[in-house]
Amino acid sequence: MTDFHTGLGKNDANYQPLTPIDFIIRSAQVYPDKTAIIYDDLEHNHFTQTWQQTFTRCRQLADGLRKLGIDKNDTVAVMMPNTPAMVECAFGVPMSAGVLCTLNTRLDINALTFCLQHSEAKVLIMDSEFADLAELIIETFPNLIIIHATDIAVNVERFGQMSYEELIDSADNLDNWERPLDEWDAISLNYTSGTTGTPKGVVYHHRGAALNAISNILDWDMPKHPMYLWTLPLFHCNGWCFPWSIAERAGVNVCLRKMDADLMLQLIAKYKVTHYCSAPVVHNMLANGKPEYKAAITHKVKGWVAGAPPSETMLAHMEEMGFDITHVYGLTEVYGPVTVCAEQDDWAALDVAARAQKKSSQGVISHLMTGFDVFKQGTTEPVKADGEDMGELALRGNMVMKGYLKSRKATEAAFADGWFRTGDLGVKQPDGYIKIMDRLKDVIISGGENISSIEVENVLYKMPAIQSCAVVAAPDDKWGEVPIAFIEIYDGSTLQRDAVIEHCRQHLAGFKVPKHIIFAEIPKTSTGKVQKFELRQAAKSMAHETSKVTINPE
Repeated sequence: MTDFHTGLGKNDANYQPLTPIDFIIRSAQVYPDKTAIIYDDLEHNHFTQTWQQTFTRCRQLADGLRKLGIDKNDTVAVMMPNTPAMVECAFGVPMSAGVLCTLNTRLDINALTFCLQHSEAKVLIMDSEFADLAELIIETFPNLIIIHATDIAVNVERFGQMSYEELIDSADNLDNWERPLDEWDAISLNYTSGTTGTPKGVVYHHRGAALNAISNILDWDMPKHPMYLWTLPLFHCNGWCFPWSIAERAGVNVCLRKMDADLMLQLIAKYKVTHYCSAPVVHNMLANGKPEYKAAITHKVKGWVAGAPPSETMLAHMEEMGFDITHVYGLTEVYGPVTVCAEQDDWAALDVAARAQKKSSQGVISHLMTGFDVFKQGTTEPVKADGEDMGELALRGNMVMKGYLKSRKATEAAFADGWFRTGDLGVKQPDGYIKIMDRLKDVIISGGENISSIEVENVLYKMPAIQSCAVVAAPDDKWGEVPIAFIEIYDGSTLQRDAVIEHCRQHLAGFKVPKHIIFAEIPKTSTGKVQKFELRQAAKSMAHETSKVTINPE
């Protein structure tokens, strides 16, 4: 047997830790004058920044943070919309050796306090938009260094120890930054949405961040210099690692302070935006934008959708606009998307309904992941690839989190048997594509029969008037649980309860048809995820009063 080990070890010449910091270094060296950031709200803000300028500012940010005492494993929290400063933090914070903690911009003060305490944040970079929370945070965390980030679009009274630009200007050593010594070092901390309890702190490492960023490029066949519109919150899984993907491709970050359909459509047309990602709610906003703004878009645009698969109605609207939508799947624990519904050539010949059905699956594993399967619950035995046998989706690979911060028990449970258990139930189709049927906690058990809430929702989405819907369980004396549907319709549309029930009867078995219909605004998180726990509570409270359950949409 040949010895392939002795004298063949790792050294600085043949091994360097993977890190997305290298991506911005290369783009600044190779494409220094290429545009890196555009910030244009068509009213107040309008400026561009090159890759060389961005790299310089990231080094200044790193030096400024180190002068404030930030060192390895110190948490730097940021609470900002999708502004240029947020893009810079994706590089400048890890370059300081600190760990980037991007906070959900819709957190209430209680959740925000928890995250700051749990993460032991030493610095908080906070945008003017959240000035109303600053005073409470200062009172609660007197030792927290608060940096006030602002731009000319938002003018509020100054708060904190210094402004973001003062922090940048405080730098005098552009070499005072570092790459990680170990690619397993933490690069960021992301808190789960906490829709069912206390948020969990998910820790990412440099290796996973670099690999997920590259995997995004491979999954999307992303060319050099893409024009990327930031419709996805940068706080959500570090923008699905796209700040690092765009740097690797020397693309353009088109920043966006707020989600406004008219603004987004105008920016897409003005800058020939090529790529964007979002939850279904944003795609629907674009599809229902002003006709004149949609007509101005004459080039091909690619979009990723996650959270819920593309409905037939949404897909048809987007295709009319020349948008190519692909469904991806992931979780906070896996850096964002790690599976993709890879489109086959023969799908193009299908009608919209059949194509939407094909594109609705969670698909296949991303290029740089290792394992994606569906196991019978509590085992590592794969389900049959028949589209019927249901089990729990499981993932493994280098793009899975280090674990949950300060929670060894939860980490060990998540990684049982060498797989990350997602909590999603699905099936494996004969072609090998995997499709989610429901969240484990969202399955409705009615009279001993399992009902997939997603299956019922997909049927409801076939009705053109429905903008958003959610199906949850309501207590029932006879059946134990019955499905109840919450429906949000488009402005200007009308829809009657009887029409919804009849539509469901045509497409579903009788026991799966919602027993009650509620027309109301669907509560969602800032990333577009439906807050089903709120709807379940509402269903429980009103289930005993049938007369109050059915609400006339008009």
